[in-house]
Amino acid sequence: MDKNKDIFGTAIKAFYEEKDKTDIIVHSPDFEDDVILVEYLFRKFEDMPEVEQKALELCEGKVLDVGCGAGSHALFLQQNKKLQVKAIDTSAGAIEIATKRGVENAVSEDFFKLKDEKFDTILMLMNGSGIIGKLKNLKSFFDHSRTLLTERGKILMDSSDLIYLFEDEFEDPENYFGEFQYSISYKEWHSEDFDWLFISPDLLTEYAESNGFNCEIIHQGDNYDFLAELSVQKK
Repeated sequence: MDKNKDIFGTAIKAFYEEKDKTDIIVHSPDFEDDVILVEYLFRKFEDMPEVEQKALELCEGKVLDVGCGAGSHALFLQQNKKLQVKAIDTSAGAIEIATKRGVENAVSEDFFKLKDEKFDTILMLMNGSGIIGKLKNLKSFFDHSRTLLTERGKILMDSSDLIYLFEDEFEDPENYFGEFQYSISYKEWHSEDFDWLFISPDLLTEYAESNGFNCEIIHQGDNYDFLAELSVQKK
């Protein structure tokens, strides 16, 4: 099997071009397999969870949509809020389809390699904290984000507090319960393992403040999910 296959892009293209509804399967040593419905990646605003709707409503100015997938968030911001959006994803296939769907500025790019641009809003949804990978990477994340934000810019990020899955409440940075390793598969293709971070509101606030950012919890959902607004502290 080709471990470097663009799984998300392949699935998104197959659904868009052939109406192929084959699921993406999520694997983890910590949980039973889960599925991502490819159709869900094409959802409209009214079908999005409240945490995403709230985030889109709060977007302002020039927006960076991180991990844009098939482009659903970017399209809403373009069409309904008339905002300038740059949509990025490491999946070339996803970017191809996002462009075909009408996203005006969709680029296959890694957030952590982005430079020489400034945004008023950085949008990170569908557990946007996930790409940070581990708690130890949060300082690098905040340092890099600072270079991409305008003076009054903000990050809108969602995540989930997974403490409810564990009997013992602990937040040990050496063994944090929100750090996971996943892989995904689609048809005959299987990805390499990758790190994925879920973070609690309190811990995100703590790390934000220690790295020169303000953190305001804007919305909390019914399933331990939440939306945070992060902005650089004024000197």
